[in-house]
Amino acid sequence: MNKKANVVCLLGVFAFFLTPAIGHNSRAARLAAQQSNAPAKASPAEGYNVHVLAPHLVDGKQMGPYHHYCKVIAPDPQIQCLIYDSTEPNANLVQVEWIYAKKLTRTQVPLKEWNSNWHDHKIEIAGGRVQVLDMPPDKAKEVADLVATTDGMIYHFYFGSALPNGKMSVAQAVGHKPMTSAEFKNYESK
Repeated sequence: MNKKANVVCLLGVFAFFLTPAIGHNSRAARLAAQQSNAPAKASPAEGYNVHVLAPHLVDGKQMGPYHHYCKVIAPDPQIQCLIYDSTEPNANLVQVEWIYAKKLTRTQVPLKEWNSNWHDHKIEIAGGRVQVLDMPPDKAKEVADLVATTDGMIYHFYFGSALPNGKMSVAQAVGHKPMTSAEFKNYESK
């Protein structure tokens, strides 16, 4: 191909890409206009808006209090919390808590594993260290009453200076005590 043909081809390609941008009646322009009017699709990151404050035991030491931002993901209840060490906009995510109805955990998790990794939220809430923030007292009580029917497991992430170092552990609720087999099975009376 000669230089003249190359320039004509290049101009043709450029015109192909430029035409939808300047052509108001083009198919691409109409599609873009329709999409801008469409409602935005919700992402899994939306809805973490229940704000709870509570300390945790990390490596046997009381730390925090930590700011939990929680979301109900299923009505059993199943709840997930993203946990930060402050409310600053760029705070690091330092823990994640999975919260499940006792009817799920107590029938699927062996007692030895539960005692090591899980905690009873009714006991934690009764200890007075948990605060449901940013809502009226009656709504905060509803949240606490719902969470009291659950067990939780907290993953704690370690940082070396300002960077995560790849290490993690299972943190625990302050006041957690291992349960006996009878206490574990008798979760409905708690």
